Parts: sequence; structure tokens; C-alpha cells
Amino acid sequence: MLEKKKVAMLAAELIGTAVLTLAVIGVQHSGIGYSFFVALAAGAAVGALLLVFGAASGAQLNPALTIGLWTARKVKTIPAILYVAMQLLGGAVAFWLYNYLAKTHLQNIAGSYEVRVMLAEAVGVFIFVMAWMSAVAQGFQGLRLAVTVGGAFALAIIIASVASLGLANPAIALGDHAWSWGTYAAGPVIGGIVGVNFYNLLFAAPAKAKK
Repeated sequence: MLEKKKVAMLAAELIGTAVLTLAVIGVQHSGIGYSFFVALAAGAAVGALLLVFGAASGAQLNPALTIGLWTARKVKTIPAILYVAMQLLGGAVAFWLYNYLAKTHLQNIAGSYEVRVMLAEAVGVFIFVMAWMSAVAQGFQGLRLAVTVGGAFALAIIIASVASLGLANPAIALGDHAWSWGTYAAGPVIGGIVGVNFYNLLFAAPAKAKK
């Protein structure tokens, strides 16, 4: 039987990612669907969700971040798989919920594969992950952590939107019906992997030797 704590972790990632994705979709397909406003909504959502679910799961809410942490052995294999599954499921739930509430059906907006789109998504997530790693390493908590991480994700979307839809999260791409393996899935994941490991290589404090 699953422990309550483990169920809470998975539920936090599912619900949190669904809410984040729904916020992005809602603004993106509204009358103020400019990248700046999408970024503000996404950043505010990430910050708020971090305050709500941070204690339960860390509120990663992004497969790119989770996979990056896994490659650096910051997250074990089974939890990483479950987190990514819940995050993607959260994106799918947001897609269904938006279509139902708005009485519409989102059309696929991923477009064709372009290297610049993939690179833009990768750069955006790279910046977000570097900020996330730095905030955690410095022991940021509560509102300080929420503002830092939320602001970093808003910045990631603004930067990514120079050449892409500015999603910076494969789960959001799935919910926004913009899923594309070559751009909106691979781009953020590459950025996450490079960001986590680059931070560890260059900026992380060296481990203290055991006496």
C-alpha cells in the first residue's frame, strides 16, 4: 500500500502541473495572449504552486527539470519516472479541461521542426534550471524561493519566445497541443540536462570530505 507522503508527492506534481499548464493556455488563447503576459502568468503560477506544493514534492512541475536532476543523480530513477509521468498527465488533464471549459478544441500549433525553435526552448530552460539550482543551493525558502523560481521561469518563457512559442516545459507543450519531439520536448529536456550539470560542474560548492 502506498504511503500517504508518496501519494501526496505524485498528486502535487499532477495537480501543480495541470494548474500551471491551464494558466499558460488560458492566457495564451485570450485577448492578451502576448509572450510577456504569458510569461507573467506562468511565473506567478510557478511561484504560487511552489508555496503550495513545495513541501510535498518540491514542485518541480517540469519534466525537463526532473530529467536534468536525474542525470545529475539528484533524483532517483523510480521517483523521476513517476514525476515525469504525473507532470505529463497533468498537461493532458489541462488540455482536456481547457477544451471542456472553453467549449473548443485546441489545434496543434507545434509547427515543423526547426533547429532555432529547439535551441530557443533549450536556452530558456537552461536559464530557468540554473536559477532553480542556485536558489536551492543557497537555501532559499518560502516566498524568497517562490519569487526567484517564478521569476526565472517567466524569464525563460520570454527568452524562448524569441524564436518559439515560449513554453519551456514539455508538459505545457502537451497541454497546449504543441507537442513535438524535435522542438518542444527535446529542446527543454536538453536545456534541463545541460543546465543542471553545468551548474554542478562550475558553480556548485565542492562536497566536504568526510573526517
